[in-house]
Amino acid sequence: MTSVPQPPELPSDLPPAVVAYIRALEATVAQLQATVAALQVTVADLQTRLNQNSSNSSKPPSSDGPQVKPAPPKSPSGKRRGGQSGHPKAERTVLPPDTVHTLKPDTCRGCACPLTGDDPNPSIHQVHEIPVVRPQVTEYRCHRLRCPHCGAVTTAPVPADAAPGYGPRVQAVAAMLTGSCRLGKRVVSQLFDDLFGLPIRPATVCKLQHTTAAALAPVAEAALAYTRGHPANVDETCWTQGRQRAWLWVAVSTSVVAFLIRATRGRSAFDDLRDGSAQVHTTDRYPVYTHLPVHRRQVCWAHLRRDFQAMIDRGNDGSPIGAALLACSDELFGHWFRVRDGTLARSTFARVYARAVRARFRTHLGHGGRCGCPKTGAVCRELLAVEPALWTFARVGGVEPTNNAAERALRHAVCWRKTSYGTDSERGSRFVERILTVLASCRRQGRNVLAFLTDAVTAHRTGAKPPTLIPVPAQQPPMMNPTFAGC
Repeated sequence: MTSVPQPPELPSDLPPAVVAYIRALEATVAQLQATVAALQVTVADLQTRLNQNSSNSSKPPSSDGPQVKPAPPKSPSGKRRGGQSGHPKAERTVLPPDTVHTLKPDTCRGCACPLTGDDPNPSIHQVHEIPVVRPQVTEYRCHRLRCPHCGAVTTAPVPADAAPGYGPRVQAVAAMLTGSCRLGKRVVSQLFDDLFGLPIRPATVCKLQHTTAAALAPVAEAALAYTRGHPANVDETCWTQGRQRAWLWVAVSTSVVAFLIRATRGRSAFDDLRDGSAQVHTTDRYPVYTHLPVHRRQVCWAHLRRDFQAMIDRGNDGSPIGAALLACSDELFGHWFRVRDGTLARSTFARVYARAVRARFRTHLGHGGRCGCPKTGAVCRELLAVEPALWTFARVGGVEPTNNAAERALRHAVCWRKTSYGTDSERGSRFVERILTVLASCRRQGRNVLAFLTDAVTAHRTGAKPPTLIPVPAQQPPMMNPTFAGC
């Protein structure tokens, strides 16, 4: 510490002990000042964490407290409520009738004159009803016969496809109720009894899950291999297996979704999911993805927007940088929505609009890296290091600027985890990842989940070829567009 000059009003011949005491007090004051400065930094950091919400961090909206102001209401568009022009009309589905009643008016409602004839195009009013469902029971009477020569008793074997004691459709319904409807074993047992008149114990439901997982093993492996060969959105969320922390990973391609549960959130789990795929990966900025080349990675802009809002909310030297970056993001997405609507060509977007926004965005990042806010500076320098990965969507077809597809795919699993508290065993995890793969893929392809599960279980019992989630060549997504020189 630099010594403070002695004030002129103090005598110059102070005793050494007094001078030493004054120096000790000066050192104490300096130490206290350093402590206060450190506490101020800590308090500012805690205040920033306290002010985190769904708009400036990765916290879900459900965690927002009452002090968080909701988003301002949008200004009225002047249009009437309901479906707008161009919106697909939603009508009640007309099913093939089992019983037809023909209704004709007898007299005119205006003058009461008798009416005759037929209407070539009568209006149709259908009443849909669910019939009483009762189980179809097939009984095998296995005779036990004794050999008259050696005395051995031989019992006729049950056919292999009947050995489980329940048909393929029963097994498929049990898997769908637990995996798609997220119901517990006891609730599924009650539903089978109430809806179908079929008593099934909760332990039997669990056993049917395990056999379904075995039937879906080749289906899930083929789906995982397919996603590795296509651009995919990748994300992960926490899971519980037994009493240990695990992680549920997902890869979402255009038409196929693959799930995996692993005990780690590290590189090995990502390699199991993507296996060195040379396709584009759309991810957030979690460090496990930093090994990916920037030309094969798209960083999620939805996460970036929350980071920019966090810069603004800190209210320090980094706030103007956050506002400038957020303005660039708003301008970029305004043009991108036109690309998605088909009113702007992707080549024009990349060559003109994205190039202009990218130049300003890079300039703001450079200024942010040198600003007085350490956190804002760290984020800006990190983005500069992966800056080409922010613009992959502008030059590669089939790639979105956000990772929303993966987050939407995980939402069902997160809700399931909150009610089931994860899985108890390795076998349970295999069922979860495989049934989620089938559910998400069938939904994206518009296929009937129950019919697919029934076919998979039937093929597993009979040794036939299992159904596949892989689209036929005519339905495959288009190849990636060539790289544009504009971005």
